[in-house]
Amino acid sequence: MARGSLAVRADRVIDATRARSLGIEAHGTTVDAAPARAISLRLFEGHVHRLALLAIAELGVVMLCVYGAVLTRFSAFSGTFSAFQATVDPIWPRALLIAGVTLLCLVAMGLYQLRQRARFAGIAARLLIAVLVAEGALGLIFYLAPSLFVGRGVFGLAGIFAFSGLALTRLAFLRVVDEDIFKRRVLVWGAGARAATIAKRLRRSTDQRGFKIVGHVRAPGDGAGVPDDQVLQFDGDLLHLAMHHQVEEIVVAMDDRRGGFPTQELLECRLRGIAVYDVLAFLERETGRVSVELMQSSWFIFSNGFRCNVPRLASKRLFDVVVSIAVLLAASPIALLTAIAIFLEDRGPVLYRQIRTGQNGRRFPMLKFRSMRIDAEPDGQAMWARRNDPRVTRVGAWLRRLRIDELPQVLNVLAGQMSLVGPRPERPAFVEELTQAIPYYPERHFVKPGITGWAQVRYGYGSSKMEAQEKLEYDLYYVKHHSFAFDLMVLLQTVEIVLLRIGSR
Repeated sequence: MARGSLAVRADRVIDATRARSLGIEAHGTTVDAAPARAISLRLFEGHVHRLALLAIAELGVVMLCVYGAVLTRFSAFSGTFSAFQATVDPIWPRALLIAGVTLLCLVAMGLYQLRQRARFAGIAARLLIAVLVAEGALGLIFYLAPSLFVGRGVFGLAGIFAFSGLALTRLAFLRVVDEDIFKRRVLVWGAGARAATIAKRLRRSTDQRGFKIVGHVRAPGDGAGVPDDQVLQFDGDLLHLAMHHQVEEIVVAMDDRRGGFPTQELLECRLRGIAVYDVLAFLERETGRVSVELMQSSWFIFSNGFRCNVPRLASKRLFDVVVSIAVLLAASPIALLTAIAIFLEDRGPVLYRQIRTGQNGRRFPMLKFRSMRIDAEPDGQAMWARRNDPRVTRVGAWLRRLRIDELPQVLNVLAGQMSLVGPRPERPAFVEELTQAIPYYPERHFVKPGITGWAQVRYGYGSSKMEAQEKLEYDLYYVKHHSFAFDLMVLLQTVEIVLLRIGSR
């Protein structure tokens, strides 16, 4: 009987769902056949993010700028344009190369991050730096492969046109980025403390993000949290409510799931094509971090990610070794000048060895160029670095601003104690202290520590327990999602950190 009842119930759910999809009356209500929302851009199972649309548009803009540079350079001279076409035709592979390198430089300058750190003036400055870096990189490529060169005049004009075109594209994007056409419409099932965490964790209005919360539904057992004016009237038909508000995603954020969990209602919505997410997964996707205060131990067990297979480890190690050797060769003149400057300032040691905690809790001596006085910690007591730390020497201040003090850590990478990308290693005393104060802190040691990391790119420098917890949430996100492509993205965005001196102390 139990199996038969369950089958009949499932058939009713599917029949009701099909009826709603055809606009047929069901349960005493009529549901529209399709939402009125005209544009719902989807790629595979997710939405095409507005930043992806921007990247595609800017790729096309740069390619058009290359063609414009060719026409401007040669159209005024009779027969010259035809001769140019005969020499470099087709133009589009070169235009695609220039656009691709420029796009990588835009990524490196942090221009495709969800949370921009600057207004339009700062964005324009980043655009200029990105175009200049791209011109330098392309100059090196054309030197190594002269058959790809398009000529000095075209190359110079393409850079000028590209900056102008990208600036205009960004200005237009900023005027329409907050339009609802680019946003997913989200309904939150819950109006208590867990639901209120969404606005708290995002730290600013959700209207400035890639989604718009159309409202909350108060679930059984919810406490105080979301203001009453954000709670929708609910008559018991979740699918009808979702269709009425043209909802594309439902986020489950109940305070207590033991009673009143809307299994059948969510199933109807899921079968109708509305995505359903847990609040933890939703916040992880939107913020690029894992919420420690909402997380339970079972999340580590049942969640996807946390790759530890041989191909991933082998590819990561190979990448670390190749890039570290290249960095050592390229940066050896800088390292020599740095060592001389440190020695001349106070005749002290050039390198500083500090014990840090690495993968699986193993300790190792991490190398840095010394940036503090010799007696920075006279009693051996570990101390947090501070803003305008008086222990930093004059040379050390510049080393920290330019991140040159981290350069010797490539030796730790070659020794296998660190990786290029990963959570920053902490001192054992701090690790013991933070393990007692912050849940799941030891889990960040699942992977090798890195010279740079997702937390450094997204958060910056941390010098307190509260900041350490926020950095832990980014570290756990990296531990879960780490991949070759993710590492490349972090390394590219580290360029912005170094050039604009974000987060250094």
